[in-house]
Amino acid sequence: MINVQDLMKTYNDVKALNGLSFQAHDGEITGLLGPNGAGKTTCLRSLYGLIQPDSGSVEVDGLTPKTQALDVRRRIGIFPDKFGLHERLTPREHIRYIAQLHGLKGEVLDTQVERVIAELNMADIVDRRTQGFSQGQRMKVALAQAIVHQPKNLILDEPSRGLDVMSTRILRELMFGLREQGRCILFSSHVMQEVAALCDRVVIMVKGQVVANDTPAALCEQTGEASFEDAFVQLIGTDEGIMA
Repeated sequence: MINVQDLMKTYNDVKALNGLSFQAHDGEITGLLGPNGAGKTTCLRSLYGLIQPDSGSVEVDGLTPKTQALDVRRRIGIFPDKFGLHERLTPREHIRYIAQLHGLKGEVLDTQVERVIAELNMADIVDRRTQGFSQGQRMKVALAQAIVHQPKNLILDEPSRGLDVMSTRILRELMFGLREQGRCILFSSHVMQEVAALCDRVVIMVKGQVVANDTPAALCEQTGEASFEDAFVQLIGTDEGIMA
């Protein structure tokens, strides 16, 4: 479970976060949605422990990144918006490296690496260098790195950006499977259809604050709109930052 309370963060004269509060629960997919500049990336970086908020608190399974950074990172799997693979390494080498950073060793390391290779159906690519991989193949490697240590919490930053239709379908099915395992999944996105299809709950941010927090269906009912995209536009008061 991820718990964000009253986060404040200012860069020069810009308030990136302005009293941000929400929760993402185990066994649910929570979408973090907002126009450009809403503070989504700053929020995610606070969860990783990459930046320190000016005030407020972040907890991951009751632990705080500020004082328990390593323990928090062991409980989080991070799926970045840019996969950043080393083209001379194979997927197996990428996965083992990340697993070792999380403290996996010996038989446990071998078992977890093989488990995630099988789970993501990567046997045909796992021992090839990643140079020349398609976006879908690169996505699988990045996701394998995110879940090899079996974190209870998974954070995805615009996970479907640049993926083709089939790769996006694979990613969605994997996210549903992780939710069924009781994982807490938090992801940011600009794609309305993706959020409406995936999310149990949506946190909508504007200027570093939460303006709505409910299920997609409830937000449509609240605004009287038939489509989630129209509901989103009404809630934020502008169509800025929306992508098809």
